[in-house]
Amino acid sequence: VGLGSSHPKPFPGDILEFPRNKYFSHFGIYYGERDGVPYVAHLTCRDSETKLLLFGRALRSEVKLDPVEVVGRRYKVRNMLDEVHPPRDFYSVVKPAIDDMMGKDVTFDILFHNSEHQATLFRYGLKKSTQIEKVYIQILPTWKELFKKRKL
Repeated sequence: VGLGSSHPKPFPGDILEFPRNKYFSHFGIYYGERDGVPYVAHLTCRDSETKLLLFGRALRSEVKLDPVEVVGRRYKVRNMLDEVHPPRDFYSVVKPAIDDMMGKDVTFDILFHNSEHQATLFRYGLKKSTQIEKVYIQILPTWKELFKKRKL
């Protein structure tokens, strides 16, 4: 399962990872095909009325359903927690949750509710972002030191 021109065959409920740069990716849930076009459900602030990306937050984001190619031409299936958390059933749990979320305002927060948090919440029923955890590992020692010195 690689990136590039090879497209792995996703199954409804799979998490798709779309690399954006060397540090961050965008995530969504493979929703299935409509008229032969594969779709992904993903949390996005694109096209929202209020693009207030202040301190990594956008107050008017939403879960959207877009063709996979609109979200990104390169992706990989990334069901990263399957070994420790059983995935929820797509048709009885995940799909109805996605359908219910579409069109509702959601606050996007890069640290606490980003596209990876939303994808893991749909698939596993819990919010997790491995890319943000990597950032925490880098900044936590610095914050800890500043806190000890009472500068934070």
